[in-house]
Amino acid sequence: MVGRRSPTPIGLSPKWAAPPARDGTAGTIPPFRERAPWLGGDLQTLRNVLRGTPPDLPRGERLLLPVPGGDRLAARFDRRADPIARPLVVLVHGLAGSETSRSVVASMRHLYGQGWSVLRLNLRGALPSLPTAAGHYHAGRTEDLAEALRGLPADLTRYGIVLFGHSLGGNLVLKFMGEGGHGLPVLAAVAVSTPIDLAATCARMMSRRNFVYHRYMLDAMKREALAPGAAVSTSERAAIAAAKNVYEFDDRFIAPRFGYRDAQDYYESNAAKHFLAGIARPTLVLHALDDPWIPAACYTAIDWSRLPMIEAALTPRGGHLGFHGRGSRIPWHDLVTNWWLARRVDSWSWPKSLATP
Repeated sequence: MVGRRSPTPIGLSPKWAAPPARDGTAGTIPPFRERAPWLGGDLQTLRNVLRGTPPDLPRGERLLLPVPGGDRLAARFDRRADPIARPLVVLVHGLAGSETSRSVVASMRHLYGQGWSVLRLNLRGALPSLPTAAGHYHAGRTEDLAEALRGLPADLTRYGIVLFGHSLGGNLVLKFMGEGGHGLPVLAAVAVSTPIDLAATCARMMSRRNFVYHRYMLDAMKREALAPGAAVSTSERAAIAAAKNVYEFDDRFIAPRFGYRDAQDYYESNAAKHFLAGIARPTLVLHALDDPWIPAACYTAIDWSRLPMIEAALTPRGGHLGFHGRGSRIPWHDLVTNWWLARRVDSWSWPKSLATP
């Protein structure tokens, strides 16, 4: 882990070799060791598809949160029956995902089981939000995230908010944090398998070795954008249908819709790597260097020791949102997220506006 507690990431060798990060009272973050038969970045990634989605929890609450334009984003809230003085975890899904994505449900179930109340936010264009929110999300549309958080009932945010982003949702979360938190009581953030360099990630996704992944993601993006009820014009519908790759989808649909010159302008304007230096609250970044979708150089090129509020745990193995490791059926990134958050709750000083009445 790098950041305030260690000058180099854990688990990397030989150049990046370093002991695991230590917490003054809590011990050591366990290193990630992949579990057979899920060996290598591809199998770690594909396990999420091959093994299916775990069952959701019963009695979740549906919230509709206001966003600009009079629309409302759908959120699923799982409230602890025995609430304790902890921040609300707001979980943001990845590209073409939603509250029902396998990794999102798995993260929610683990955090809920460890005593956290969790709200899963569905961005514009995600199917649960489609009936109440016109339009589409993109990798840096933080104004929607900010307004949705402002619309949360006060009793849910009395102890503050923690943001937890998966994949593209992680880019949104890191950009939000780097913009200063928009004046909201966001105390900390976690980002997992995040495409912090959008242009490099797009290029990797379109590489020959990722043909199957690329086709899968492009088809999912098109289905989402063209779902019944989606607010797209005739010309946009044609552009979406004609896109032969992810770059064309972004260049001909996302970029013009949101006022960017082209896909490259969209990528550079919203890539989280440009916002890391502005992060002023504790943030945990978890990433595997064998992620088949995101080039390792996106992470190894950054001098994490110069970002004092960010702790980055980079592992040699783990895939994309995989981290299926030895010793537990719970993904390592969920174990570490709970570990990291739980050990900071007692050390955080609550602003007066967040204190218990």
